[in-house]
Amino acid sequence: MTTAAPEASLSLSTLLRQPVTDSDGHRMGVLADLIVRLGRGDYPLVTGLVVAVGGTRAFVTASDLAALEPGRVQLAVSTVDLREFRRREGEVLLSEDVLGHRLIDVTRAAFVKAYDIQLTPVLDGWAATGLDVHRRRWLSLGPRHAAHAPRDWKDFEPLIGHADSAHVRRAAGRIPDLKPAQIADIIEEATEREQHELLAQVHEDPELEADVFEELDEDRQSELFRDRTDAEVAEVLGRMQADDAADAVMDLPQERRAPVLGLLPEPHRGVVHRLLGYHGLTAGGLMGTEFLALPATATVADALAAVRGASLLQPQALAVIYTLAPDGTLEGALTLVHAVQADPGRLLSEVADRDVVRAAPDDDVIDVTTRMADFNLLAMPVLAEDRRILGVITVDDALEAAIPEDWSRREPHHRETGSEG
Repeated sequence: MTTAAPEASLSLSTLLRQPVTDSDGHRMGVLADLIVRLGRGDYPLVTGLVVAVGGTRAFVTASDLAALEPGRVQLAVSTVDLREFRRREGEVLLSEDVLGHRLIDVTRAAFVKAYDIQLTPVLDGWAATGLDVHRRRWLSLGPRHAAHAPRDWKDFEPLIGHADSAHVRRAAGRIPDLKPAQIADIIEEATEREQHELLAQVHEDPELEADVFEELDEDRQSELFRDRTDAEVAEVLGRMQADDAADAVMDLPQERRAPVLGLLPEPHRGVVHRLLGYHGLTAGGLMGTEFLALPATATVADALAAVRGASLLQPQALAVIYTLAPDGTLEGALTLVHAVQADPGRLLSEVADRDVVRAAPDDDVIDVTTRMADFNLLAMPVLAEDRRILGVITVDDALEAAIPEDWSRREPHHRETGSEG
């Protein structure tokens, strides 16, 4: 583990373009950049220098560095290899790739820009340990730039955009640490280059990728699917919730819907196909197909055990437990809270509410959301004419349907931070 000594730290801005001298004190060129390698859970160690010698950018290994201080960069050797520097896989240039570029503040899930980089001596040499994400001010307009303390490097995710080092950097990436909704918000704000790098990290975890695509707004989701093959789209949709996958299929161009649908695995394809038969502004178009239903003759303990075992269901789908009559039709409903509070030995038929507020698949979405609000429901079943459960509308889906589209896409309280102060 790299151990930093903050009291001896330097800022990259004080080193760039400073003279680089050899072991005898003779000027060889100027410092053009510092090279680091990113590693998960550790500060990136400086592995080399890029020295501008005439019209050539030469590489100098960090082991040949004798002194690094403001206004002075001294080497422990008298000669350097003057072949043009070529970046190796996994190498990151602090000035070229990070300084002045946008990064993701992982602690806030927001874009920031790096205005300076803190370098700290460690046991193995030097490491990048901090970032200053506050824009410089003119002295007459406010406090000095130096008044801002650098923040921990580990709070940020650099977006380098260098293809040859992408694979190595993805292994150290922190984007998967964020929630899917946060990643989706960042992707929606990202440039095309930034999107490419973000999606490459997310693609490493197929389940996370599906969760992120579920959270993207329809326009951005369609835009990203446009650049993927039918097989690649089907691979993502196959891991999405059936109702979200159905919505995504409907947003595809007409000529792509059948091919993509045909590539979905069964039984997912059948469920999605069935949901496509409902209008999007009805209860059938809003419902999800995940829910927990048990025979009314089961006990409360059985129900709680079923909840514990339903690890693949979304938490929202477990807010209400439905009870079934012997013929498989809906008999009652029991909230998870009531189940936890009830005697584990009692039958579900004894504790479940038989007066279940429900919807028909053709009910208007406004009526559905109003009904859920009126009865303070966390979930509402959608029933066929024979009272069999077709699906369930959860409170998160109801909120999404009730919130006006322009309001749901409003600007957050903050976007790119560190702009002025």
